[in-house]
Amino acid sequence: MKKPKPQPGLPTSDQIMRFVADSPGAVGKREIAKHFGLHGADKVALKALLKDMTDEGLVDMAPGRAFHKHGGLPRVTVLRVVAIEGSNVWAVPDRWEGNAPPPRLRVMEQGRKGALGVGDRILARTEERGGGHVAHPMKRLQASAELVIGVLVSDTGPGGKPITWLRPADKRARFDFAVADMGDAGIGDLVRAELTGRGPATRAKVVERIGDPFAPRALSMIAIARHEIPHVFGADTLAEAERAAKLPLTPGGREDLRDLPIVAIDPIDARDHDDAVWAIPDEDAGNKGGFRAIVAIADVSYYVRPEGELDREARRRGNSVYFPDRVVPMLPETLSAGVCSLKAGEDRAAMACHLVIDRHGKVTSWRFTRALVRLRANIAYEHAQAMIDGNSALPLAGGVGGGPVSESAPSGMPSPNPSHKWEGDKEVLPALRNLWASWALLAKARDARSPLDLDLPERQVILDEQGGIAEIRVRDRLDAHRLIEDYMIAANVAAAKALEAKKSPVMYRIHEPPSREKLVSLKDYLETFDQSFALGQVITPAVFNRLIDGFSEDDRLPEIMQAILRSQTQAYYGPANAGHFGLALGSYAHFTSPIRRYADLIVHRALVDSYRLEVPGKAKDLPARTGLGEADAKGLSRIGEAISALERRAMEAERETIDRYVAAYLANKTGEIVPARITGVQPFGFFATVDGLGGDGLVPVSTLGSERFFYDEAARTLDSEHGRVSYTVGQRLDLRLMEANPVSGALRFELPDAPEGGFRGSPPRRDGVKKAGKHVVGKRGRPANIKHKGKRR
Repeated sequence: MKKPKPQPGLPTSDQIMRFVADSPGAVGKREIAKHFGLHGADKVALKALLKDMTDEGLVDMAPGRAFHKHGGLPRVTVLRVVAIEGSNVWAVPDRWEGNAPPPRLRVMEQGRKGALGVGDRILARTEERGGGHVAHPMKRLQASAELVIGVLVSDTGPGGKPITWLRPADKRARFDFAVADMGDAGIGDLVRAELTGRGPATRAKVVERIGDPFAPRALSMIAIARHEIPHVFGADTLAEAERAAKLPLTPGGREDLRDLPIVAIDPIDARDHDDAVWAIPDEDAGNKGGFRAIVAIADVSYYVRPEGELDREARRRGNSVYFPDRVVPMLPETLSAGVCSLKAGEDRAAMACHLVIDRHGKVTSWRFTRALVRLRANIAYEHAQAMIDGNSALPLAGGVGGGPVSESAPSGMPSPNPSHKWEGDKEVLPALRNLWASWALLAKARDARSPLDLDLPERQVILDEQGGIAEIRVRDRLDAHRLIEDYMIAANVAAAKALEAKKSPVMYRIHEPPSREKLVSLKDYLETFDQSFALGQVITPAVFNRLIDGFSEDDRLPEIMQAILRSQTQAYYGPANAGHFGLALGSYAHFTSPIRRYADLIVHRALVDSYRLEVPGKAKDLPARTGLGEADAKGLSRIGEAISALERRAMEAERETIDRYVAAYLANKTGEIVPARITGVQPFGFFATVDGLGGDGLVPVSTLGSERFFYDEAARTLDSEHGRVSYTVGQRLDLRLMEANPVSGALRFELPDAPEGGFRGSPPRRDGVKKAGKHVVGKRGRPANIKHKGKRR
């Protein structure tokens, strides 16, 4: 589509930024003036405007007085010192509006070294240097007030006078803050507050009322506010979504797969159905015993066009965020739960990955098409598994599109609907059997590849119809889950290799091998189990799998798997391939979830460009192109950094919210004895989790008795001075639950017979003022012959 000609007159900053960003390289003032048709006085005004934009960090000047997008870091800005490493001082922008994590700048101190400390604010001039940025301090600024997210709670002070406290939402916060000004908020409200003063004199002033986090289905509001997760779509984005939803869906340019019995297998409460699968024995004599399979993925790139409002908002969010009480979608529900979602019985646009699988489970060929599909069924994992297992106790009809939850249905399962029939009921069971038979081959190839096999429990919070907590349990792990995972992995690999074959840009999903430092730490830890670990060997996932197998009958297996998990690097997105260590794959990309992950949308667009898969489908005020485009192809590194950071934000928010629900569930059990397991040891005490529920709580060292305790970092133990007591990671014991804080998700425990001097008889002051007589942790040092206790079974 030809770009509309700009209207005459001086352009706005936004118009200039869009033109600069869309240009393949830096552009000069003359090119900008020509593009916007400027003459005479407008050219003079443009020069002044560009200078202002450069000073504000909206654009940067390249050699030859050409301009390019600066990336959001102003030439002169306020920075906050965050770390001092040796002689190096590091700072980040005091305010950062970008999607990517804030850049770290090395501060080039002038004059006396060491004058700056962590937390100091400076006005500095920034400069690009060596692929990064440095900062030249201009002057030190007054300390800014710290902002804290928390909930207002009330208490009674001396003389019966009511006192209002701010209870922070951060689990690491050690005490509450007295509130000097509540503004228009009330007790129980989630607020943003400004802290003033220091130490016991610190006071909180409410600057924003966010809402009631304890309303039904609202506890996730705390994480949304704390992590600043966008959760409301703007009017322009919603309007574009409505226009996109009306795009014509015709067979033109698409492969018609509506006659195939393709099915989707998803979580029981899923609303956004990204993927569906189909398989059949291959009739090709050259592939005897093999299968042909199709992985059909929602064709989101048809509806979400590059450079539109939907695209900008999806990139700003990066991914959908899943909480027990809500989903914060990447795309408006008109698309995510509407026309993009692969729903049974309805024509849907799909990107189809055709796979040929040989009898050994190797994918020997693949091809990608844009397709038109009509699913036969949306089936819950539990229902698909029941069909394959021949369990008639679970009705099949309940698997279509979720359904209402009833008291008579198993926890969280839709109630049966006997009047409903699947389209092509008779096709569904044979289709599932073919999928399982084909998956048996994929599973064989996976076992030969030996990816990292960490079977760690995943907690699931089940809410009732009123939004209360009905149950917290460990999510079942079924063959149906593994089946879908293996089909998705096969399609993801095919997408990466298909793009590589065309020498096209790829947004890889990268998981690098563990660092030597992490491996040394793991080796030291394993020695406390009398388990050797050779650092000189070639480290592959199979090495860790053999280690896991060696503890398969040992009650300390969870600690071994957690230690292996800690040794791994964090996966991320980027255009420079480094393989996927955990999956034991050389090339891997995310292709199968474009409704909820922006990375997958990028891969879809790259496939459209590489394989010329554009299809008819235009609408007024929507970009015509559905492919990746040159600008994004060149900017994959920057996009990858941004969406990797957003993924980490989502994971942290989801984990925190589960902890808050666990704390809310346990809040009425304070004072009770609970079975627990030690998950971490520190000089100030040990952390424990409640068996079967999770959550993480501290047992302060000052409650452990009158003896001094010594912390052994290598063995991760806390040992009493005379060796009578040792607390170690993995140890199971009964603890008394002393506090469960739904605001932060924090728990606090004590030993059932907590000695005199423990917190049970004298709780800590909520404002953090210390009293004399605390027990002191001894200096670090490992007592001789301390080993983990526990026998192998």
